[in-house]
Amino acid sequence: MNDLDLHSNIIDWCIEHPESLSLFERLGIDYCCGGKSLAYACEQRELDPEAVLIELQRVIASGEQTDAS
Repeated sequence: MNDLDLHSNIIDWCIEHPESLSLFERLGIDYCCGGKSLAYACEQRELDPEAVLIELQRVIASGEQTDAS
């Protein structure tokens, strides 16, 4: 898929996969967070980083736009 992982910056996910924006919004993850890794941003929101990564991969693979509301 790509070389992005839990250690990649949130902004890198957004740049390479704009479809990830709505998922980040729905989960309350700040994608303008100044270079925080996906793992760190998830931990700040008390989310399971591995589960979020799996959901990101699913969204990207399907090309879906998740509902941010």
